[in-house]
Amino acid sequence: MFLLTLNRKVLIGGVLGLTMLMAAVPASARGHGDAAHNALGPQASLSAQASSVVAQDTVQITLTSELNADSQLGAAQALNQVLDAVMKQAKGHQGIEVRSGAYRVWPTSQPDSKVIEWWAHGEIILTSMDLDAVAQLASDLGDRMPIGGMSFSVSPQRRATEEQALLEQAVQAFKARAQALTQALGFDSYHYRNIELGGEGAQYQPMPRMMSAMASDKVGAPVEAGTETITVTVHGTIALQPTSK
Repeated sequence: MFLLTLNRKVLIGGVLGLTMLMAAVPASARGHGDAAHNALGPQASLSAQASSVVAQDTVQITLTSELNADSQLGAAQALNQVLDAVMKQAKGHQGIEVRSGAYRVWPTSQPDSKVIEWWAHGEIILTSMDLDAVAQLASDLGDRMPIGGMSFSVSPQRRATEEQALLEQAVQAFKARAQALTQALGFDSYHYRNIELGGEGAQYQPMPRMMSAMASDKVGAPVEAGTETITVTVHGTIALQPTSK
């Protein structure tokens, strides 16, 4: 395990594996292709990664409504009225995306299978990078559709920018590792055989705070974005070239 530290306090790490490709075949049985391959020396598999902790800048709030009626039609109509009214009020707010979520109507019955009543469940999902604005909107709509769920993420634009910077750092770390290995083993240079890219994210839970700008008669929910670790990994194989004589 090698650990390097970049000027952006980004951790570079990886696993180094070396495979010596020595064919256990008599020299007389080797063709011209084997001779050309052995002239490059052994191959080495390397891995390097760059990571950074990024603040989550997007929140998704799920508003829910669940009600019952004597008939399937009655439950569906009552739910539709709530969804339509809330959707109309939610739309038109700058910077807030509004869309429909889950929708379900189902019966409840007695042991003899006789239907007692019908239930309906519907959702409206609010997504925004303006946490205060979407929190206020969710609070305004809460008397008809309370908050049923909330999640945070890094926006695609910010993730793409961060991954681009991390990619450059991971590549530089991979090149430095390859050069160091080449010199340590006494070879003159190396050639890239293949390169693969990978990435992953890990989320951390923050300490919540109450929604800001809430009216005194509204019940606020904790809204506080956390952080996410974005990682870019470079895997590859190099062919070591013997020192020229």
